[in-house]
Amino acid sequence: MKRILTLTAVSLLALSPMHGQEAYAGYDCVTLLDSTAVTVQPTGSGAFAVCKAFKVQTPKGAVANRIIKYDYDPLTAHAEFRYATIYRANGDVINLDVTQARDYAAPARAIYWGARQIMLEVGRLQPGDVVKYEIAKKGFTYALLTAGGDDERFVPPMRGQFYDIVPFWATEPTVRKVYQVSMPMEKELQFQFYQGECTSSMRYEDGRKVYTFASDDILPFAKEPNGVDPFDSAPKLMMSSTPRWEDKSLWFNKVNEDYGSFTAIPEAQRKVDELIKGKKTEMEKIAVLTHWVADNIRYSGISMGKGEGFTLHNLKMNYTDRCGVCKDIAGTLIAFLRMAGFEAYPAMTMAGSRVESIPADHFNHCVAVVKLASGTYMPLDPTWVPFCRELWSSAEQQQNYLPGVPEGSDLCLTPVSAPENHYVRIHADNRLDEKGTLRGQFTINAEGQSDSNIRRVFTTGWQSDWQSTLEKQLLAVSPNAKLLRVDYGKDPKNYQAAPIKITFSYEIPDYAIIAGDQMLVKPLVMNNLYNQVKSFLRIDTKPETRTYGFKDACSRLVEQEETIRLPKGYTLLNAPKNDAQRSDVADFEGSLSQEGDQNIVLRQKLALKKRVYEAADWEGFRSAVNAYKSYGDYLIIKK
Repeated sequence: MKRILTLTAVSLLALSPMHGQEAYAGYDCVTLLDSTAVTVQPTGSGAFAVCKAFKVQTPKGAVANRIIKYDYDPLTAHAEFRYATIYRANGDVINLDVTQARDYAAPARAIYWGARQIMLEVGRLQPGDVVKYEIAKKGFTYALLTAGGDDERFVPPMRGQFYDIVPFWATEPTVRKVYQVSMPMEKELQFQFYQGECTSSMRYEDGRKVYTFASDDILPFAKEPNGVDPFDSAPKLMMSSTPRWEDKSLWFNKVNEDYGSFTAIPEAQRKVDELIKGKKTEMEKIAVLTHWVADNIRYSGISMGKGEGFTLHNLKMNYTDRCGVCKDIAGTLIAFLRMAGFEAYPAMTMAGSRVESIPADHFNHCVAVVKLASGTYMPLDPTWVPFCRELWSSAEQQQNYLPGVPEGSDLCLTPVSAPENHYVRIHADNRLDEKGTLRGQFTINAEGQSDSNIRRVFTTGWQSDWQSTLEKQLLAVSPNAKLLRVDYGKDPKNYQAAPIKITFSYEIPDYAIIAGDQMLVKPLVMNNLYNQVKSFLRIDTKPETRTYGFKDACSRLVEQEETIRLPKGYTLLNAPKNDAQRSDVADFEGSLSQEGDQNIVLRQKLALKKRVYEAADWEGFRSAVNAYKSYGDYLIIKK
């Protein structure tokens, strides 16, 4: 196979065809070449030559690049430095001793599967220095499954198949990026370049097919706040030798059935029988099993050999340890459902970005599907619904998933959840006296994802902290707030019984700002009250346009009503308001007026209809949210 790097690293910057050196002048570091060459074996295992050359331009860039790091997983790959060279600005050439590279455990949190980092100390650099290095890697791209000893561990789980997902965006200017893959002649490779363009070619070389993809003058990708994942907006290359998603689905089903991931055990069967006793409908049984698994299997993953990745650990391990990662939690639920008489299977999904039609394994999460009496499959995710009234978290709506079912399946998509499934309603009844003290009560109740957010103080916090944690909601409104009483029912931890409902009684001295015969007062419901359940407030709606899609935490319905009884003789100076907006993605209704002699009444209804939005949705979303925010202005009342 021909080497991609044929020019010296020093000459690359001068050959930049579009921008020239001026375009890179303001950056700390410039990547001159980022190239990967892969030679794929008939088994699907790949030999990777990863070559990079970069030029340091500032002291900050020099410090940031004094150590070269590369991540790999020893279960599926081996990586080592082949060479590393420094080209000094003064003309000196220094060949680094790559035998001094170190191999350390990679930083990890919650999942401890033995990922590693190789590191090579470059040492002190100066602006103008160029560093060029190459890393040789053997194996496959993602840590999915260990299949044995020696070179067998480098063979991908779906033996003979090769895939890769190559970001063609950059965090620093890149003069040239190249990806080249050499395939055996008998293998077919389908590919697609998304969200941009590159040059591509296929040539026959030495009895193999060689595909080359290249792009020049890549400037750092400009992210937008609350934007979709870069994989959904920035240039990327997807490739796979697997013909269809159905083939992957069939394989995923077989590998877990052959392994015995869901084999029943007596002690778990007794628990299942106990849980479904008295439950009459299929949904009652599915719900009680899903909630038990979600609430009782802790999220913590350690390396347990065979069983990582695509192969789910068996029920005996999961039920005994009561811990694991998503696939272990999903696998426990699948086994529970089967012991209860249901047909259930695992499914792969990607939390955070979409999965494309090219069957490259863009997955990072495992869930379950259960077949209902109607014959349709229902997705379930016990990992994301601890102490949640949902069975599939709507924080995952509009998300692709691939069920591993015996008949095979194409890629599926979870539907949008209606805003009213996640309502939050706040009703406040307040009185304002002439000294500016506000007294009253408000009731908040919620469902779905809004319920889980509000209820978290009860389901995950210490009971001794409940009162003080709830008091913080009022202190966020005003540091002078005094919580007089709170009613949250008999057992707020019992999330399955009914949607959450809490009533606060309070007093807030000096809530209004007094200026002569006038007072300024902000509606309580619009003054930082339970903002954690109003995730849309974290989205900056000042920009008039967006280039890329954007995300909220969940679809949501917010309904707020507040009555403020004024001191006798006071009148609202603000003009009455009445708004009504409609769009395919967001609706808003709002009104503000003085009703009778003393009551100011505010009413709002905001419906946000998606979790993931297109850039074209911005106008409708922004208009509705800005209309909602406009009711947070101070009210001026005069005697």
